[in-house]
Amino acid sequence: MELTTVDVRQFLAEDVGDGDVTAEAVVPADARLDATILVEERGVLCGLELVEAVFRELDPGVDFEPVARDGDTVEGEAARVSGGARALLTGERTALNLLGRLSGIATLTRRYVDAVAATGAVILDTRKTTPGLRALEKLAVRTGGGTNHRFGLYDAVLIKDNHLRLGGGVAASVRRAKETRLPVEVECETLDDVRQALDAGADGILLDNMATAQLREAVRVVGGRARTEASGGITLDTIREVAATGVDAISIGALTHSARSLDVSMEVR
Repeated sequence: MELTTVDVRQFLAEDVGDGDVTAEAVVPADARLDATILVEERGVLCGLELVEAVFRELDPGVDFEPVARDGDTVEGEAARVSGGARALLTGERTALNLLGRLSGIATLTRRYVDAVAATGAVILDTRKTTPGLRALEKLAVRTGGGTNHRFGLYDAVLIKDNHLRLGGGVAASVRRAKETRLPVEVECETLDDVRQALDAGADGILLDNMATAQLREAVRVVGGRARTEASGGITLDTIREVAATGVDAISIGALTHSARSLDVSMEVR
C-alpha cells in the first residue's frame, strides 16, 4: 500500500475527538503558521506523505514542501509546512507520532540490511506488529531495505511449534498443508525435522533458534531444494555470522516490535 491511501481520519479521531480545545481557546481562528519538520537525529525517513495527509485533512489549503524523500537518510530539515495555525497545531502530534514511528522502523531495518550486505541473505519482518498499523509498519520495513514476510494468516502457510504438536509432527503437518496450494513453510528445530520437511515437500524451512554450526549443516542438507530462513534471538551483533551460514533469509521480529521511534519535531519559523 501507499502512504497516501491511508485514511488518516482514524488517527486524528483518537487525538482530536470533538476538537482541540487548547488551540481553539488560545489561537486566533485566522492565524497562520509557518513551520519546519525536523529530524533531530540521523535516520531513514519514512512517512512524510502521511504527515502531509494529516495536515491536509485539517486544512485542505495547506502548503507542504518536502525537503527530503522517504528512504533518504536525513538529519535536520525534512519538510516545510504553512497553513492555518489551529489546523497545524492540532495535527502536529498525530503527524509526528506516525513519522517518528515509521522512520524508526526504517532506520533499524537499514542497520540490519547493511549488516548482511554482500552475503546474499534477505532481511524479513514478521507479524509482530502494532494492531492497526501493520500495513504502515511493513511499508517502513520496505523503505529501510527489508522484505515483507507474509502479511497475515491468509496469504501463506507457516507451520510453527504449536501447530506441529496438534498436527502430528512435521511430515504429517506439511503434507496436510500442501493441500491448500499456498506456499508452505515449516519450523524445524533439528536436522531430522529438516529432512522430514523436505521429504514432505515443504517450500520453506524455518530454522528456529539453531546455532550457526547447525544452521550451516541445515543449509547443506537442504541443498537448494527449499528456501531457508533463520529466526530466533538474532541481533545486530550476531546477524553477520548467521548470514554467513548460507541461509536465504533471516527474520527479525525486532524490526517492528522493538524499533525506537526517531526523534522528530515541528518548529515554528
